[in-house]
Amino acid sequence: MTLNRPDVRNAFNAELIARLHDVFSDRETVAGLRAILLDGAGSVFCAGADLAWMRDSAKLSEENNRVDARGMSQMFQAIRNHPLPVIARVQGAALGGGAGLMAAADITLIADGAKVGFTEVRLGIIPAVISPFAMDKIGATHARRYFLTGEIFDGIEAARIGLAQRVCAESALDDEVAAVVKAICAAGPRAVSEAKKLALDVPQTPRDEVHEEVARRISSIRVTPEAQERMAAFLDGVTRQRMHDRGDES
Repeated sequence: MTLNRPDVRNAFNAELIARLHDVFSDRETVAGLRAILLDGAGSVFCAGADLAWMRDSAKLSEENNRVDARGMSQMFQAIRNHPLPVIARVQGAALGGGAGLMAAADITLIADGAKVGFTEVRLGIIPAVISPFAMDKIGATHARRYFLTGEIFDGIEAARIGLAQRVCAESALDDEVAAVVKAICAAGPRAVSEAKKLALDVPQTPRDEVHEEVARRISSIRVTPEAQERMAAFLDGVTRQRMHDRGDES
């Protein structure tokens, strides 16, 4: 899925938000797919909000602004909650809502020289809509610096605070994407989807319920055909290797 507005540095407007929401809400797109790569056309991943859209938003009433913000929040939720792994490939810049996309993705790979920032306070506003997604990744400590200052930082710092999982030279981004996709494709499709749900749900599960919940999840997936076949193949491979090591393969 490519943000394809390079003339405005892939900035958000109402149409792009609606399109992203529709695509990530359409579960029919899942069949046969193993992952979704989210990237930006041209030299920039996403520069945040489109200036023309911001001017229009400034003219809206508080209630209409709330409707507008709710739609954007639902778009980020659709990305975060999609059953497939979502990989963000970040180059150039990811500002404001662009940083929000990094946070909503499961795996973010970023160029070391990319410019990232929660720059909303520079415009007299706050990163409210993206805050739940960003704070899931960077926590309160880093939010209480970067939300307040609006500082722009590089890909190395983005990885240090947890907003990205891998930083590299921009020329190596495609190789990093390929390595992650290869790892995902080597795993069981259902297992990957259920593992994503696990990572999202466990932190939200009450402490007195979490142990029973995780026991329920592992027991239910162990009996699926995918798990049974993959575990049997793995155990068979281990047995064959041991026989080979002992020299009694025949």
